Amino acid sequence: MSTSSRYPFTAIVGQDDLRLALLLNAVSPAVGGVLVRGEKGTAKSTAVRALAALLPPVRTVEGCRFSCDPAAPDPGCPDGPHPADGPGGERAARMVELPVGASEDRLVGALDIERALAEGVKAFEPGLLADAHRGILYVDEVNLLHDHLIDLLLDAAAMGASYVEREGVSVRHAARFLLVGTMNPEEGELRPQLLDRFGLTVEVAASREPDQRVEVVRRRLAFEDDPAAFAGRWAGEEAGLRERVAAARRLLPQVRLGDGALRRIAAVCAAFEVDGMRGDLVMARTATALAAWAGRTEVAVADVRQAALLALPHRRRRNPFDAPGLDEEKLDEVLRDAAADGPDDEPPTPPEGQAPGEPGGGDDDGPGPDGGGGGRPDPGDGAGDGSGGLPPQRTEDSGAPAPEDAPEALTGAEPGESGGGTPRPASAEQQTVAAGEPFRTKVLSVPGLGAGAAGRRSRARTEHGRTTGATRPEGALTKLHLTATVRAAAPHQRARGRSGRGLVVRRDDLRQATREGREGNLVLFVVDASGSMAARKRMGAVKGAVLSLLLDAYQRRDKVGLVTFRGREAEVALPPTSSVDAAAARLQALPTGGRTPLAAGLLKAHDVLRVERLRDATRRPLLVVVTDGRATGGPEPVALAARAARLHATEATASVVVDCETGPVRLGLAGELARELRGTAVTLDELRAEALTGLVKDVTDHHRARRAA
Repeated sequence: MSTSSRYPFTAIVGQDDLRLALLLNAVSPAVGGVLVRGEKGTAKSTAVRALAALLPPVRTVEGCRFSCDPAAPDPGCPDGPHPADGPGGERAARMVELPVGASEDRLVGALDIERALAEGVKAFEPGLLADAHRGILYVDEVNLLHDHLIDLLLDAAAMGASYVEREGVSVRHAARFLLVGTMNPEEGELRPQLLDRFGLTVEVAASREPDQRVEVVRRRLAFEDDPAAFAGRWAGEEAGLRERVAAARRLLPQVRLGDGALRRIAAVCAAFEVDGMRGDLVMARTATALAAWAGRTEVAVADVRQAALLALPHRRRRNPFDAPGLDEEKLDEVLRDAAADGPDDEPPTPPEGQAPGEPGGGDDDGPGPDGGGGGRPDPGDGAGDGSGGLPPQRTEDSGAPAPEDAPEALTGAEPGESGGGTPRPASAEQQTVAAGEPFRTKVLSVPGLGAGAAGRRSRARTEHGRTTGATRPEGALTKLHLTATVRAAAPHQRARGRSGRGLVVRRDDLRQATREGREGNLVLFVVDASGSMAARKRMGAVKGAVLSLLLDAYQRRDKVGLVTFRGREAEVALPPTSSVDAAAARLQALPTGGRTPLAAGLLKAHDVLRVERLRDATRRPLLVVVTDGRATGGPEPVALAARAARLHATEATASVVVDCETGPVRLGLAGELARELRGTAVTLDELRAEALTGLVKDVTDHHRARRAA
């Protein structure tokens, strides 16, 4: 992408936390990258792509596919060895994008196994990690990337090198890059272990202030009308910010992180119960980068505070349904207590009116001393606002700085508020009951052998897992079965003129390993919310049981959906999604009351599964119906429900009916529904942790009996 066709970084309106986090990583890649969380259309991708233009150019060894530095070439480079101070060229820093559907070989590189076996050479085709070395690696929708690819990506980012192992043949190359991931939390969360591997995280949201939204639209339309002219109008600001990044990089080795700052960092991480030591290290690196960005050689208290706000929110999650966040009042209290407990050997907080990351000095209205456009605002305007000394923004029509009272980019709902806050009081006909305490469940699995997306629930043929056999490869070979390949080649050695110790291997001899692991499934909950379920104790227990199964689905990387039925109809409360958090929120707010249109609920579930089979035929569904089995409303409601259940049975959908009927007299209607579904029925009392141990066996045995019949 040419510079003129890239939206300028300095033209982005608001989003101060996002811009600051990206710039700090540009100053010090050791910070560990940025995870950008936010809703659609909030300039996440635009900001990342614009950052590449601010990075200094890269000198590389001529002809090296791995971008070795001529002054210090990698001694283990696959294209090496390179002579010290050899010929080199200069190119712009790259911004490499990793697609969600990329394969492992596309990410880390591919070895030509045929040449390795037949010729004994390491024929290696570099992947995206090699392309991104000394640049930016950008992963849009990182939460939708397969877990094993995220693990490979974060391991390379942490070690600064990529290792490729294939059947005893290994290749290593340097892979140091600025890692940036973006995600929309509505589409699913990252596991806490993966969240922790990102250095910083920022939450972004569109401004709710009309003036700022107008400015966003004005600039975007101007850019689309004439990208080159728009970029030219911002060239001065871009050049100033580029020089400021370079100056901060030069100053970084001189910045001192005193014992007082280290004590504050340790106190903050301990007070917020941050697991491990990665949070402490990231905070220390971030505070140092903030000081360098401000043009100082000492880390200040405000640097530590800003570093905590960027480095710790995503490390605070204790429960998968917890929203990332940090209590700023508690943070300030911890910093005050830490200052009182030990000597203060670092400079005080920057003067009033100077942001933590802003260099002092210079005229109030002019650019900063390094030409970065980061001049100090008037006293009292913007101090401590977290802007990190970003250049003042101007309006497109006048070129003047934006008004100081213009809203920040992150003035939308705080984390956790997007769900709508406290529910309105429920009427007698429509009650909302809180969920009971969740408990640990045993796995519910779909019988048979699937071939869906990697997960942790049901047995499936996967790229990773135990080897179960071999087959001829279809397309490129990805996982060699060495023994089967040798057996296929051995009978032909004399005819092929073998004379030495090496084995003569042809492409037809190669065998692909077939492996068995676990897949994620689509768990579709069909929940009865009618008046017969309205007893508080019963509905609270039902919600607690479903919430427990949602926690299990989160851990097993399933997609989930929620269908509810009450009154006269059924509705899809949540279409199938990877966001288990959203399903939990909808479940908590689920009201009860009215008649029981059981047939409508089952038919709605059938429609949902039909559409999902068209979208992803390999992801197998598991239907979980939560009801007491009653059906009311309309003519012949019980017969209609039975016919709807048989639709699922004819498509062999694995089903579990959770019988919510209670009391001394039970009609057994849920059991009859399970028989129509050809599924398994369990009572509400059996949904305790110890009772669920037999649930997998029941589901599996039932489906085995069906196949035998």
